[in-house]
Amino acid sequence: MNDFGLLPMRFDDLGLAPDLLRAIADQGYAEPTPIQAQAIPIVLAGQDLMGGAQTGTGKTAAFTLPLLQRILPFASASPSPARHPVRVLMLAPTRELAIQVHESVRGYSKYVPLRSACVYGGVDIKPQIAEIRLGVEVLVATPGRLLDLIEQRCLNFGSVQALVLDEADRMLDMGFIPDVTRIINLLPQQRQSLLFSATFSEEIKKLADRMLKSPVLIEVARRNTVSETITHRVHPVAAEAKRALLVKLLRSSDFNQVLVFTRTKIETNKLARELQRAGIAADSIHGDKSQQERLKALEAFKDGSVLVLVATDVAARGLDIDELPHVINFELPRTPEDYIHRIGRTGRAGKPGTAVSLVSASEVPYLVDIEKLIRIQVEQIVVPGFEPEDDYTYPPGGERRRRQPAAAPAPPAPLATARSERTQFRAEQREAASRPGISRRPHHIAADGFDFSKPYESADPHPVATPADGNAAKGIARVEQPHKPRRPLAALLGGLGRK
Repeated sequence: MNDFGLLPMRFDDLGLAPDLLRAIADQGYAEPTPIQAQAIPIVLAGQDLMGGAQTGTGKTAAFTLPLLQRILPFASASPSPARHPVRVLMLAPTRELAIQVHESVRGYSKYVPLRSACVYGGVDIKPQIAEIRLGVEVLVATPGRLLDLIEQRCLNFGSVQALVLDEADRMLDMGFIPDVTRIINLLPQQRQSLLFSATFSEEIKKLADRMLKSPVLIEVARRNTVSETITHRVHPVAAEAKRALLVKLLRSSDFNQVLVFTRTKIETNKLARELQRAGIAADSIHGDKSQQERLKALEAFKDGSVLVLVATDVAARGLDIDELPHVINFELPRTPEDYIHRIGRTGRAGKPGTAVSLVSASEVPYLVDIEKLIRIQVEQIVVPGFEPEDDYTYPPGGERRRRQPAAAPAPPAPLATARSERTQFRAEQREAASRPGISRRPHHIAADGFDFSKPYESADPHPVATPADGNAAKGIARVEQPHKPRRPLAALLGGLGRK
């Protein structure tokens, strides 16, 4: 940025090396995004940086390109691992984001003799150890797996010149800050540190105070803003009718590739199976799945063989899907900032996108918090036949939103009807028992007068006499027993004996 606040209009104006410009041209880029235009000159100058921009605005290239430029003088074609020590360390919160960052590093460094590697958990650590021992200048890692490698004593951070903390807000949410602090303490004091995040909170700024030295702050967009190319829509619906409404929406021609968000891993699996039973090509992605399963689901979603990908917030962080048209919030997130991260998967690079949320009565407070954060009042449309609960109020504490009459109301379920009748009958019984002047029946007496405290007596007035009974000759009738006649048991030690 110059003294007049004007941004360079082309990558050629940023002072990047010809080999890097050649790689940028291969990617099809000619003009930098605002975050790239501001951050690249600062990083090239060796300053620490706090960079904030909306998801999908090019944060990865904003730190990858200038750091590759800074370590170019150390590039070597020698096969010796000693000539390729770790010089740049990039930390990402999730496996998907780490892979995405590493793909950018490989793409921009393909014309220079710099090695890179990506390490993350969920896979065998031995191939990663073997790759690191061959020597890498740029290491992209998740905090947990990096600490595992440190314990294996296969890493040397003595030559690290730069540290990048990407998606720092998600690091905080996932509880990685203690791990990150431990890693920072192992790095040289003289280094360049960059912190990038989609949103900034006070906790993130406290982390930056410990990690950065006189950083330059760049916020391309207002904090916690969303892309203007995204259309927001809310469908008020009863909680038990959400699945049916989701199936109806996905079967319409308006939705062809959809990322669906839930809160929990269990709900993610359950919803994906129900969509499959409804004839919709769906799969799920969450933290409990192996890396191979997650990559397989993601690739199927990208190539179109899977039309719906159900994901949790953590698993979807870092997903890079070109021109994703739709995001559906099956459940609203409890944290408003997570809504920004969710819908940031669509509407990227100026492309249009749609964010649809299915909201039940209990989720209205979450919706209000989201609207306050993004400063947008989201349009609410009730789908006929999928009305919300009677207690759906917007805003909370205000007048109830009038429900539109359904075209064909569904009849109540038989099970629910039977339960309501039993509940009403028990209530009438309790009310009758509480009236004064009415004696309450003891618990051991049934409604028909049967006394459960007495021994059982046969209701047959004519018992059948058995001829085998000697008392039959005396006129004494014996009731026929339903069991078999008893057999004599042998004595414990001597048997029955002989006569």
